[in-house]
Amino acid sequence: MRFVVDPALSEPLHEQIARQVRDAFETGELRQGERLPPARELADALDVNMHTVLRGYQSLRDLGLVELRRGAGARIRTDARPVGARLHELVAELRVEAARLGIPPADLARMVASTDPPRS
Repeated sequence: MRFVVDPALSEPLHEQIARQVRDAFETGELRQGERLPPARELADALDVNMHTVLRGYQSLRDLGLVELRRGAGARIRTDARPVGARLHELVAELRVEAARLGIPPADLARMVASTDPPRS
């Protein structure tokens, strides 16, 4: 896998790194159990601070995509699922709950798209 970061983008560098790993996993370029480049090596290759790479890896850990082990580095979890798959599950649960409450799909779509806080 080849990483590229662009300091000119508004997206922080650590998020660019995390996004590239997520995308590579979603497309099958990275597989469960596969090891990611050591943070120091990737930082050197990208000409960024090692902590920037670690921060990206940590955000992937928080998503449940990557496991970090001192001395063993970062690796895609063997039970990892594409982030999009979990989102689809949540949407399906939301649709079922909305139907149970009698909320039509069009109203649910408006609720999801709305930036207004929910009414009490």
